[in-house]
This record gives sequence, C-alpha cells and structure tokens, in this order.
Amino acid sequence: MISAVRLEAASAAVTVLSSRGEVTDWTARYFGQWWDVSSVEASSAGAGPVVVAVVDPSEYAQLTLQVHDGRHTKGVEYAGNLMLVARDEDDIIATSPDEAIAYRSSPSTGRVELSSIGGMELAVAAARMAREVIRGQLLRNGWVVLHASAVVRPEDGATLLAFGGKGAGKTATAMLLASAGWQLLANDRVLARPTGDRGVEVVPWPAAAALGLGLVDALGWGAAARGHLQEGGSFHPTQHDSVTESLLAGDFAPLWEDDRRRERKVQVWPDQFPELFGVELATGGNVAGLLFPRVEADASPSVSDVTHLLGLGEDDFVSGVTEDRYPDVFELARGVDGGGRRSARDEVSARLAVMPHLRVRLGHDVPASVAALEKVAGTV
Repeated sequence: MISAVRLEAASAAVTVLSSRGEVTDWTARYFGQWWDVSSVEASSAGAGPVVVAVVDPSEYAQLTLQVHDGRHTKGVEYAGNLMLVARDEDDIIATSPDEAIAYRSSPSTGRVELSSIGGMELAVAAARMAREVIRGQLLRNGWVVLHASAVVRPEDGATLLAFGGKGAGKTATAMLLASAGWQLLANDRVLARPTGDRGVEVVPWPAAAALGLGLVDALGWGAAARGHLQEGGSFHPTQHDSVTESLLAGDFAPLWEDDRRRERKVQVWPDQFPELFGVELATGGNVAGLLFPRVEADASPSVSDVTHLLGLGEDDFVSGVTEDRYPDVFELARGVDGGGRRSARDEVSARLAVMPHLRVRLGHDVPASVAALEKVAGTV
C-alpha cells in the first residue's frame, strides 16, 4: 500500500509517496509542528512536485551503475556525506554510497525519486529532499533563507531575529526568550520575504535543534531530557551516543569532537519542545527587531542600541557562498542561489536595516539574562 503526505509552506507544496509507512510518518513528524502536513490519497499527487521513496535494492544498484556508466561524474558533499552526481539526458542522477541511497531528479516537474536498501536511511533522506523541494519553490517565489534564530510574541506575531557567527549566542537567545513565553520559530535558519510596503514576513525552516548540554542544564530542562531517555524515549538520531550517555548520567559538561572545534549537542525534534520543555512553536510572524547577542560567562547582561548597523552581510544568508549542507545539485531552485535571489536578499536586508538593532550581552546567570531579553522584548 502506498502512503502519502502533503507538505505546504507559504506558497510551496510537495507530496511524499512511499510504500513504507515509516517514511511518511517520519516526514509528518518532522514538519508537522511548523508546516501544514496532511495525509492524502496517493492518487492525488498528480503532476505537481513529488518525492517518491522506495526500498528496492535492485533499483538502487541499477541507478548507481548508471551514475558510473561512463558519464561525467562530480563528487559533492551533501548532508555530510559524499554524493556522486551525473546527468541522464534532462534528469540528474546521483548516488550516496555511505547512505546507500540513489536519486533521480527531474527538474522540469519537481519530481525526485529515491531508492535505498534500508528504511531508516530512506526516511531521513526523503524528508530532507521534501524540504529541499519546498525551498526550491520558495526561493523562486522571492523568499530568502536567513542564518538566524527567531522567536515570536504570541499576542501579535512580532518576531525577533538573532544574528551572529557560530558561538555568538543565537540559539541561547532564542531558547531564553522561549523559556519566558515567546514561541520558537527558528533555531538557526529562517525563511523570509518582503511583505507590504516595509514588512518582512518569516516562516520556519524545520530542523532538529542542536542544544549544548550546558544550555539544556541552565534552562532547567536537564531533568526532563534525562527522564525522557530513562523512560525509553530518544532524541533525533543524529545525536552522538556520548551525548545520550551524558544525559543519562546527569552530566552536563560540554562534549567536543576530537579536534575540539565542534561541540556535541542534544538534537531535539521539533515536537519535543512543547512535549518535554513546555516551549510552544510558531508557524510564522513579522519581523519587529534584530538582536546581536554575545555570550560571556561572567558578564552582567546588558542591552544597547546599534542603529549604525545598516544591512546584513553575506554570512547572514544561508547559501553556497557561506554554509549550506544541501547544495542544489538536483536543480530544484533552477539556478536561484540557496540563500535567495540577489534582488530579494537586497530588499530583505534593506528593510531589516531600518528596524531596531540591539546588541545584547548575556552571561551564564539565566534569570538575569532572561530579564535583559524581556527588557528588549518590551521595546518592539
């Protein structure tokens, strides 16, 4: 039996089809908290964008052979794995040996087919591809992808975006405000577009949220995370085993990769925020201000205007130029940069430039940091 779910975000839509229920269940769980997701009849997929995912070792082997069959092949990194990409007339074909997944994309129709030898790997890849199909449509329709966290005030939809490089405190800022009653819209990326004469509308970019062990503990979420695991629950499968072991042991000291350049973090499913931590999620909002956080362990939290900042830099847009784990090798955006068209980025940047800009210094004193952020929130 073929199961099907339809995803809709703003003006974009895609249907995911699979003979494996775990594939469509995974997609529904991953996106259902932030985008519109509904079960549909497989026959209703029609000619629109569709992702078809099947467990079929022979089809996987055949498509992998096609990739290597004398064609010009390009190796790219996609979702942290090596992917070999080639063309078959108008289609793009690819294989990811480490994941044992093969792909065929037909850019003119938005149809992407995936074949694999295993169900779980296929579920992850199909959901990821469905999100890329949605992104491709939105980029073509004038949306951009900002490298920012975002929280929404539930009473009026006013949205605060937090910008900064890795380690600046974007995630901490969003989680602190979320713990104070704001709704979480984005942990690290957000889709945005100009609206009306001067506004900027935002919608979520669904993804698992990466939270440092120290942050989880500081927010008072450690007991809930540990209890969830003790009761047989789990977090997102990308979470490193050492993080799970630390949570079970009640040890919230930071964990690092061997090169100490990357912290191992708790990987939280979207639906676990309201379920485990009491944090509500937002499905959209309108930008009211920009925050530029900086976290210093012994700092006294403070807020200051930085109205001299005019516009955003390249690093504030997610694109192939900056950081993008999902380059558009399947031509779903049809040539539009992964961060959006230049004209759209310039317009969003110009509109954000005239909104309130506030520099926020946060310390490890959570109540004091929350108080400083609530002061900021009262000004927008």
